[in-house]
Amino acid sequence: MADLQKFRSTGMIAQSAGAAAAALKARAAEWDAPLSETPERLSLMLWGCELHLIPQDQGLRVDLAGPERRLIGNLRDTATQIFAEAGLEVKWDHVDTGALAPGLSLMRVSQVRPTTPNFLRVRLTGPDAARFGTGSLHFRLLLPPAGRSPVWPRVAASGRTVWPEGSDALHRPVYTVVAQEGDWLEFDIFRHSGSPTCDWADSDPVGEEVGVLGPGGGWCPDARRLFLFGDQTALPAIVRMLALARGEVRAVLSCDADDLGDAAADPRVTRSDDLLNGVRKLEDLTGNDFVWFAARADQARAARQHLLERGIPKQRFVAAAYWG
Repeated sequence: MADLQKFRSTGMIAQSAGAAAAALKARAAEWDAPLSETPERLSLMLWGCELHLIPQDQGLRVDLAGPERRLIGNLRDTATQIFAEAGLEVKWDHVDTGALAPGLSLMRVSQVRPTTPNFLRVRLTGPDAARFGTGSLHFRLLLPPAGRSPVWPRVAASGRTVWPEGSDALHRPVYTVVAQEGDWLEFDIFRHSGSPTCDWADSDPVGEEVGVLGPGGGWCPDARRLFLFGDQTALPAIVRMLALARGEVRAVLSCDADDLGDAAADPRVTRSDDLLNGVRKLEDLTGNDFVWFAARADQARAARQHLLERGIPKQRFVAAAYWG
C-alpha cells in the first residue's frame, strides 16, 4: 500500500515511547483497526491510511501516509487527540494553521424542492462537488445557527480541529448524496417535526453558504447478494445502492408507499413494517453475501445481535442507527 500513499505528514513525540504505543494499541482495539508491530515500528491502518510510530534517539517519530490530503488531515487530528489523552504532545513538522477542517468544503444552496410527500431534495453547488460523488455515500452537513454568520471549524497549530461552540455551535447531521454531476450534488431530507434541518430547508435557504464535510461512511458493498433493510431515514441510501450494486439485490423498506418514488416500480424492492423479521428470515447466507441494515437505534442493535448470534462475520454486515 505504501506506493499508493501520496500524501504524508511527520511529527515527533519527546515523551515516553511506551505510553504512546499503549495509547495507539488501546484505540486500535477499540476500533477493531488493523495493527502490526515489529522491532522497528508500530503501525496502524485506518481509513486507507498508515500511521507509524518509529523509535528515534531523540524520541518517537510519528509518520502518516495516505491517498488524500483530507484523510491525512483527519488522521493527524485523530492521532493528536489519541496521544493528548495519554498526556503526550506531538510536534508536527507542518500544520496549515487556520485552514478549514480537513474534508470541509463550503457550498451554496441552489435549489430546494419536494420530491415526494415526505421528502425534500436540496441541491448544493460548489467547485468541490465532484469529490462527493464517489468512494463514499455520505457527508456531514454543517449548518450555522439561524440568524448568525457561520463560524467554520479550522485547524489549530496543534494539528487538532477546533469546532465553534456556544452560540456559534453548528448543527451537524449526516446525509446521503443521492445525485452528483459537475459542480453540484443533491441530498434528500425526510420531513419530520423537531428537526433543525427541516426548519432550515423550509426557511428558503437558496443562496446561503453551508459546510459539507466528507465524504465518508463507506460505499455500496461489493457482494454476490446484497440484502438492504431500512426505514424512511435510510431510503435515500438504499435507493443509491440499488443504482450502484453490481450483484443480486433485495431491499426491504419500512416507509410510506408514496415516498418510494421510482423505487416503487423496482421488482427488487418490497415494503414491510417489520424489518427485523425480514432479517431473521434470511436463509443460506454465505461469505459472498452482505446484509445492510439502518433504522432506529434499538432496531439496529437487535439486528446486529441477531446477525452475530448467527455467526455472520462483522465484515459482512452493517447495522447502523440512523436515529433514536
